[in-house]
Parts: sequence; C-alpha cells; structure tokens
Amino acid sequence: MNSMNPKVDEFISKAKKWQEEYRALRKIVHDCELTEEFKWMHPCYTLNNKNIVLIHGFKEYCALLFHKGALLQDTHGILIQQTENVQAARQIRFTNVQEIVEKEAIIKDYVSQAIAIEKAGLEVALKKDTETIPDELQQKFEEEPALKTAFAALTPGRQRAYILYFSQPKQSKTRVSRIEKYIQQILNGKGLND
Repeated sequence: MNSMNPKVDEFISKAKKWQEEYRALRKIVHDCELTEEFKWMHPCYTLNNKNIVLIHGFKEYCALLFHKGALLQDTHGILIQQTENVQAARQIRFTNVQEIVEKEAIIKDYVSQAIAIEKAGLEVALKKDTETIPDELQQKFEEEPALKTAFAALTPGRQRAYILYFSQPKQSKTRVSRIEKYIQQILNGKGLND
C-alpha cells in the first residue's frame, strides 16, 4: 500500500467525533493492498484508481462504505443499504471503537472480497432510472440554460436525488419552491445533501 495520505491525517485530527474509530478503521484498511486517497472530503481507498471503500461519519455512527457492497457476500449480515434508493453501495456501521476491534477479521474479509470483485471487473447491475424530470424543473432548464448544464454535470446519483426530492410534492407550487431553493446549490455543483 502507498504511504498514509496527509489529507487523511488532517481529516482525522480535525474530526470532532469518531477520531478513535477513524484511526482503527484506517489501520485495518491500511493493511490491505489499497491506495489511501482523500475524496468527497473523506478517506477513500482505491485499487488502480477504482473506489473500493470509504470511511465516513454521521451523527449516530461512523461507517465503512463499500462502493460495490451489493456484490459482497454478507455472511455476517452486517451490510446496510443506506436508503432504498442506493443501489450499489453498502456500509458497515459502528458506534464505538470496540465494535471495530471485535470485527477486524470480518472487516478485512469484506475488504478482500471488495478487492476481488474489482479485480474481476464485476459491476452492480443498476436499475434504469424510471424517474422523469418534473415539468417544473424542465421549465427552469428552458428559462436558465446554465442550470440545465450544471444539472447535467452532476453525478447520476446527485441528479436522481434532486429529481426524487423535487417530484415528491403533490402541488406544483411546492415543487417550484423546492427547485428555487436549490438552484444555487446545483449551479455550484453540489448535491442535495452536500
């Protein structure tokens, strides 16, 4: 494995929560044949520039996110699909460092599986997006071509999140209000929750 990434050192040292857990997860993943990078503001571990696993934290837990986790053999029943709309990624959640220590062998096994999946060139069969762009968003695209360009530049997951969020309200005025609220964020290249 390549050396430790200074950006990850900085990320961990500045973390207000989960520092000990991040260090434990980093040590475990560091033992695998992955390159430590810093992507999306989090430690990310890659193989030949392909994302394998990411360390991230939330309010209630920290997690190890497997980019192609849907393909892993979850023999221990510990992989979690974050939301029903997440197709490929799965995560193992932790609430304390002891859980990480106790699951070290399992974590290494899952990381090894993820590496083997990447080396084999396997891909998650993604469901085709059935979401259609709401009329109100289409109207905004026609009014502001820069918005359409910025939206098209977002990752498919970010586009999908916006489409789902904008489509939820039954009333058109509520959909318009939601779109208006997020125009600048889209223009800035940010996702719904960034």
